[in-house]
Amino acid sequence: MPETLASGLRSAGWLAGLPALALIWASATLYAAPRIAEGLEAEGAAVASGTATATGEPWLRLEASGRDLVAAGEAPDVAERATVLSRLAALDGPRRIVSEVGIVETAAPFQWAAIRTGPNRIALEGSRPVEIGRRALETRITGALHPGTGLDDTARAARGAPPDFASAAAFLAARLSGLAKGGRAALSDTVLSLSGEALDVPAYEALRAALSDPPEGFSIGRIEILPPKVAAYRFAVEKSGRGVVLDGFTPSAADREAALRAATEAAAGGAVEDRLLAARGLDPAIDPKGLIAFAFKLAELIQSGRVVFQDGAVSVTGDAIDGQALPDAEALMRDGRPAGVAAGPVALTARPLSPYRVAIRRTADSVLLTGHLPDTATRERVLAALRPRLFREPVIDRTRLADGAPPDLGDALAAAAPLVANLADGTVTVSDRALTLTGESLYREGAARTPDRLAEALPPGWTGQATVTARDAAERRDPATCRADFTAALAGTDLRFPAGGAVLTPAFYPTLDALAALAKTCPSLRIAVSGPADPAKPTPTPAAGPAATGEGAPAAAPTQIASAAKTETPKAETPKGDTPKGDTPKGDTPKTRGKPDHAKTEAGKAEAAKKDARKEPAAHGKASAKKPAEAPEEPPPDLPRLRAQAVVEYLLQAGARPEQVTAGPDGPAGPVVFALLP
Repeated sequence: MPETLASGLRSAGWLAGLPALALIWASATLYAAPRIAEGLEAEGAAVASGTATATGEPWLRLEASGRDLVAAGEAPDVAERATVLSRLAALDGPRRIVSEVGIVETAAPFQWAAIRTGPNRIALEGSRPVEIGRRALETRITGALHPGTGLDDTARAARGAPPDFASAAAFLAARLSGLAKGGRAALSDTVLSLSGEALDVPAYEALRAALSDPPEGFSIGRIEILPPKVAAYRFAVEKSGRGVVLDGFTPSAADREAALRAATEAAAGGAVEDRLLAARGLDPAIDPKGLIAFAFKLAELIQSGRVVFQDGAVSVTGDAIDGQALPDAEALMRDGRPAGVAAGPVALTARPLSPYRVAIRRTADSVLLTGHLPDTATRERVLAALRPRLFREPVIDRTRLADGAPPDLGDALAAAAPLVANLADGTVTVSDRALTLTGESLYREGAARTPDRLAEALPPGWTGQATVTARDAAERRDPATCRADFTAALAGTDLRFPAGGAVLTPAFYPTLDALAALAKTCPSLRIAVSGPADPAKPTPTPAAGPAATGEGAPAAAPTQIASAAKTETPKAETPKGDTPKGDTPKGDTPKTRGKPDHAKTEAGKAEAAKKDARKEPAAHGKASAKKPAEAPEEPPPDLPRLRAQAVVEYLLQAGARPEQVTAGPDGPAGPVVFALLP
């Protein structure tokens, strides 16, 4: 027992001495270690000062680690590094020398980066110019940062830095002030790049503005800055008579551009005010471009008001463009919302339109009607005025019905529709009782007459303005070239009329259009057109039996084709109410306007005569026996002349001058013959 007690007391004595021992060790460490480190660094200070460069800063950096001395920096060459390390090894104080000394090399490409590692901490890495001292560069960079920001500089001196590197490095470091932890600003030769997440919306906008003006001699490369995340994401479109205002947020620059394009179209020439800011916070289930497109579909239904996406739902308020817009908005909100978007309130009021607008747009491919009309009867009247003058171009009707139209709007549009349809390209716009016609005609004559025709056609009380230019080609006065082009235009053509008819078919149009265009550019051309006759028909041989004796032979009505043709002679002048020569009655393109009027008249009468000749059915029995045998149909004797006149009329309407085109002598059976006159 006594021995056990003594052993326990001895153990307790040792334990009691441990705190005292720890206190002695801590005191030695806290007091002696710094003094040892200071002594080691002081011993090496003389060696370090001997490595001063042209900038006045030594390239050698020394730091004590316990009783070791760590040497760092970039020596100009291998020999100087060896000299410095041997001088350090000769010191008495350090236990050993830890060398981290490198050699100055040429960096290609020259790369440097600054990274935000904390709220008040920036790390520097890569290469720095050997010509600039480390402390001098750090001072320049620190001046561009928020006060109190520290640097962890591991960049190594190297050759090959671009001129004015320090300015670029300070510019990049300053951009880090607007980025969260992890933000990186980098330089590769003269290209600057930036990545990270913006701290807030003002910081993001400041970054965008700064990057638009980099230091001289440097360019902006890859930029990957995430907008900040906001708790209350919203997007709004405000529409008024002045234009469109965009407000709220978009997740990216591409989404912002999409919104601006849609706003420009919706403003229809009005102002677009962009108040959008870049920010995240939209539900990932919602496509931002789909949301923007949906908002502008609703905006199309309002004259003035707002479409707002907020708290996950879209709402629309304001004055509707017309009464039809109210159910349209309800249907769109019910059936057209993008995925993830909730339906908000639809609070629209329908009021009479002021000003009342409608437009007719003519292109080479179609005719488009937009705006408003008072009723379906007016709509049908306008369409009826357009369609007969179009050959194959579709009429696209996008008009809506609304109150507030001038009482004689239908009269004005019916008068203007043929004028715009006769243009190659043009637009009629109506605002209340003011009508404007602009466009381009294929023919100088048509362009010159349009203002007068518009003034004559408008109802009383309306004001009209027409600005139409001509697309005529420049005149070419080289006769030899004109004749060669004439021959080329007719090469391989075979223009034939249907048997017994004098009506142009669509196969004529390309060739006749080419000849008319050539006539306009070659005033010296004189073209003669010879209409062909029909091939002679063989005389049928009478059949034996009742037909020969008159029994049961079919009765033949008197032939009226020749007499009908003789009663009407073609006239050179245009009938009253038709389009004057030089104008194009349909689409300003001859191939889209139908047949010339005179040929249509003569051919129509001939066709009517044929129908009359066939109206009486063949009879049998005694009645038929009393009728003479049917005689073969004969074409009108002046059919070649009618055919030539149809071609001449087409060329005149397509823009050829009256003195340039004439009907020549009748031609034989076959195609139409064109000849140049001296």
